[in-house]
Amino acid sequence: MIVLIVGLGSIANKHISVLKQLYKDVTVYAWRSTPHPNENKDVINIHDLGELKQLPDFVIISNPTHLHLAALKNCIPLKVPVMIEKPLTDAPGYKVIDNYIREIEDNHILTYVACNLRFHEAIAFLKAHLPGKRINEVNVYCGSWLPGWRQGKDFRTFYSVDPDAGGGAHLDLIHELDYCYWLFGKPDRVSGAQTNNSSLSIKAVDYASYNLRYKEFSVNITLNYYRVDAKRQIEILFDDGTWTVDLLTCSIRDHKGNTIFAKDDYNVMDTYREQMKYFVSHIRSGEPIMNSAKESSEILKWCLVDE
Repeated sequence: MIVLIVGLGSIANKHISVLKQLYKDVTVYAWRSTPHPNENKDVINIHDLGELKQLPDFVIISNPTHLHLAALKNCIPLKVPVMIEKPLTDAPGYKVIDNYIREIEDNHILTYVACNLRFHEAIAFLKAHLPGKRINEVNVYCGSWLPGWRQGKDFRTFYSVDPDAGGGAHLDLIHELDYCYWLFGKPDRVSGAQTNNSSLSIKAVDYASYNLRYKEFSVNITLNYYRVDAKRQIEILFDDGTWTVDLLTCSIRDHKGNTIFAKDDYNVMDTYREQMKYFVSHIRSGEPIMNSAKESSEILKWCLVDE
């Protein structure tokens, strides 16, 4: 198996790690933009697509968000499947994304936008057990401490603080919008608000909230960069009680404290592993794949709404 990866940051290295674990025969080429990049023993550096000795089986685009579409444009002529790390693109890119989607479809290219939380076991439990249950309200919260994301590095150097690079809590944490679509479907109406007024003093969005309205209930989503004690939870209110889903501990409890679901050995790398297995299996089988570029562009539209 031959894989071409564009961008070699922390997420790219997670993809490479699971590729090496799952497929012993894999060869990974990294398309690098710098003449003397940092070395990685698990990849072969190239600086031009012409250096590829043969077509890759697929491409992974995991460079900075604002560069996704440029990478996609260069890779479309290869006519091989493409995994694009979330989010699909940034706000300027969204304005032209339909042109890229038409080109993808004209060339019959399979695309998947990587939202690994669709493979989180607590989310998978909800996907299997929510159908048929009457929901009255859903509250989603994802708050984390941006300065602590990468130990030993000044958070002001992260792309996340730069709106021109596609940074912002709404884009970084688009997982929450994505899994709500995955669980509840397309809402009838979406409204949102985005600010950057916190003590982080950054230019990018550091707080975003959304209201997704469905026929029988609403979903309220809060995202931020400035919560020191990280929290990532879903609260689902039914007629007969409440479920609290903790994505950090991979557990679900009811309003009485009873455990409905728990995975004691949860590791976030499991989601990347299952995601890669899903993507490769669908390439090999030719079966339709979820979260294509076209589908993900709809979710991105909600993410960017500010009204």
